[in-house]
Amino acid sequence: MPIEAIVTLVLATLIIAAAAIGLLRVIFHLRAVSKTLGVLDGGVQVIVNQTATVVPVVGSVNASLAPVRAFAESI
Repeated sequence: MPIEAIVTLVLATLIIAAAAIGLLRVIFHLRAVSKTLGVLDGGVQVIVNQTATVVPVVGSVNASLAPVRAFAESI
């Protein structure tokens, strides 16, 4: 086998190995981002659940303040 063929095979192997290492790093970074987004989504769901009671409370407060509004409009 000529020396040029061996050099070409070695260089191709090095290039393919570098690309494979780069792709593995991308995979690991994407896994980390996926886990982080899962935790973030869980936190957002907690916030949504904790603030879900605001709407009924606001309606209740507005109903309680209706006589005050009526009195203020009569003045």
